Amino acid sequence: MTQCYFKQNNIKYIDYKDIDTLGKFLTPTGKIMPAKRTGVCAKNQRLLSLAIKRARFMGLLPYIES
Repeated sequence: MTQCYFKQNNIKYIDYKDIDTLGKFLTPTGKIMPAKRTGVCAKNQRLLSLAIKRARFMGLLPYIES
């Protein structure tokens, strides 16, 4: 099993304004990838989903890709 992306890169805070990093964890259709597929630990997966949802609400990320 691979180590968590955020622990590996020593990222302590998942920022909703960091669109490049958040985009890595979205499918081409705009859905949030599951932790099984990304290898992110449970704690960071929760924080990641929260950051993606905040970025969507602020208009930085789309809800769906068409």
